[in-house]
Amino acid sequence: MLAVAALLVVLLLVGAVYEIASQRRAAERYPAFGTLVDIGGRRIHLDCRGYGAPTAVLEAGLSFNGSLDWIPVHDALAAKTRVCSYDRAGIMWSDPKNSSQDSDAVAQDLHAALSAAGERGPFVLVAHSLGGPYAMIYTRKYPKDVVGLVLVDASHPDQSARLKQAGVTMSDPESSLLMKTLASLRWTGLPRLMMQSNDAGIPLEVRKHANAYAGASIAGVNAEMAGFQKTMRDAGAARDLGDRPLRVLTAMKPLSETELSAAGLSKGDGPIIRKVWRDLHDEEARWSSRGVQRRLADSSHYVAWDRPDAVIAAVGEVVDTVRADQAAAKTK
Repeated sequence: MLAVAALLVVLLLVGAVYEIASQRRAAERYPAFGTLVDIGGRRIHLDCRGYGAPTAVLEAGLSFNGSLDWIPVHDALAAKTRVCSYDRAGIMWSDPKNSSQDSDAVAQDLHAALSAAGERGPFVLVAHSLGGPYAMIYTRKYPKDVVGLVLVDASHPDQSARLKQAGVTMSDPESSLLMKTLASLRWTGLPRLMMQSNDAGIPLEVRKHANAYAGASIAGVNAEMAGFQKTMRDAGAARDLGDRPLRVLTAMKPLSETELSAAGLSKGDGPIIRKVWRDLHDEEARWSSRGVQRRLADSSHYVAWDRPDAVIAAVGEVVDTVRADQAAAKTK
């Protein structure tokens, strides 16, 4: 027993050294694409490119990749207008935080980062997955700053309840014991080894960057998962977008058996999920009097990777509408 205990201690020490060395190596080999903006003792990674107004702000979903998830569209959008992507607290290059991480906290961090970097509105918020509720809360907190939105297969505040009504029970991100455990063991280097992505659908260079920061990002993702229920409750009270131009992109590609199995679901659950998802996004499009929904039969949840053209077109339409509105207002 003493020998086993001694071996365990040695392994933990080796793991801790490995994690520290990996973090240093990541900072040297894969520096931030943008700027690390100080928002009062913490830094947020903000990557702004291009020129023009309104500025499109890219809000990623719940992901270890953070701003990397927008790589397929970032430069193309920057050819049309100013575009900023960023990493939320504890994700990729952004510093972690000790306080709660829900939609209010996310909105405050983003507002602080944009202000500190001198990025001025008006903004068009482009939000993927859980980024949708974050964007809704940002719009409620800073309504004068937001002139349009693009929701990219965005989460809906009623999704869990509606799926349950349809007979499909999805696991609650807030109750993920695995993620909590991995986050607590981050210092051992074990999460870094477990979270390495080999997804062939993502370019190798992107995977290298994401894998280099996987050990650090897990804490940020876990903090957002802990705030998931509050985020969804708050978003439920922020559905009125007035007459802001809105585009809603809905992924309708059938869910594979692998995807369903990983979520503990059966093959028969796939069509049910897609129907509920379509109906929820129909509602999202009605949150604005100028909302338009586009269903993408050939796209999975990661629309920016499967159909970057659809994201680029949707953002372009909203930017053009905002510019037309501004031009019309000047002539009055």
